[in-house]
Amino acid sequence: MDGEVPDFVGTVLTGTVSLTKIMPDGRIQMVAMLRPGNFLGHPYRAKSSYNAVASTSVVMCGFRRKPFERLLRKIPELGQGLLEQSSNELDAARDWMLLLGRKTAREKVASFLIIFAREKVTQDPSLMKKQIYLDLPYTRAEIGDFLGLSLETVSRQFSAFKDDSVVDPDGKRGVTVVDYPALLAETGNDADGGWLA
Repeated sequence: MDGEVPDFVGTVLTGTVSLTKIMPDGRIQMVAMLRPGNFLGHPYRAKSSYNAVASTSVVMCGFRRKPFERLLRKIPELGQGLLEQSSNELDAARDWMLLLGRKTAREKVASFLIIFAREKVTQDPSLMKKQIYLDLPYTRAEIGDFLGLSLETVSRQFSAFKDDSVVDPDGKRGVTVVDYPALLAETGNDADGGWLA
């Protein structure tokens, strides 16, 4: 929890963990989405800056913080791997700042959906030309929290994408990507995929 001394660190094996920050007025801002392979926690840091909340069922490989710090000193390669991952996460955070600061609501929602659709297309490239069902770990309201948009704005974007035959929403968390290339084009990124590549 925010401000507490964390007793463990670990890697997300399955599921999604959201990092959130509670602002002084009580509003909650989601600041990061940790997926399989992401590291949770900071060795050597006395206090936590964010709240970690499981958005789905999560399996983690966890370590007590102090023994893990000793392990890092013993095995330099482990520290190098952690540094590389931290660098990747810093790059992703910078890209997310661009998304939040410079993209339209439509581009933000498209970029969010592409994160999940691209993962499936990477596993099976033939899906690029097929419909892709996504069981999102977030409701429309939570997507709004993550993107800095209201629930109403997110819902309007989903409706507009449905009207344009790009996606087909299904309940609170489900969505079918009907036209992956069209959704990718809506992200406002460069042709090479920009920050999502």
